[in-house]
Amino acid sequence: MLKAVLVITLLVVAVALDETPESPETGGIIINLNNGELCAISGQCKSSCCHRPDPLGLARCAPRAAEREVCSKKSLYETYYFCTCEDGLRCEGDWSIGGSIVNTNFGICEDPRAPKQPGLPPHNT
Repeated sequence: MLKAVLVITLLVVAVALDETPESPETGGIIINLNNGELCAISGQCKSSCCHRPDPLGLARCAPRAAEREVCSKKSLYETYYFCTCEDGLRCEGDWSIGGSIVNTNFGICEDPRAPKQPGLPPHNT
């Protein structure tokens, strides 16, 4: 019981410290992290993307994928080999439960409101 109270107290203090007024270029301690800072899950990052370049690499906050860039669909682990798409875009590609577990659901960010142009090959990034 004492351990649970200690953990909750530490989280409350960390969140309270993180909500102090800051300049835009500074990040938080545990949440509200800037791009390039170490993270464990995407919820810690201002960009909402905790990017891990390879299975053994350290995860860092990174910008979300723009239109026509490679993207990851949502993952159970909330760390991505490719970031999820920016707001208003959709990651078009195959999705599977297995891919969600092993973080291999990749696609290309597309604007769902853009008219489809038949006959054009997909743009590779």
